Amino acid sequence: MIALLGILLVIWLVCVVLGVVIKGLFWLVIVGAVLFAATAVIGFVKRKTVGSR
Repeated sequence: MIALLGILLVIWLVCVVLGVVIKGLFWLVIVGAVLFAATAVIGFVKRKTVGSR
């Protein structure tokens, strides 16, 4: 589960970088940043839940 979240974080980060590098893809920066933040929050919550067992 943690590996999947890590892979997703890398994918979203690549989307953000591509959006910045390629002009006119500002929407990709926004989508990538939102998905990165959401995945990071989900990973943080899951980590705390799994660690408390």
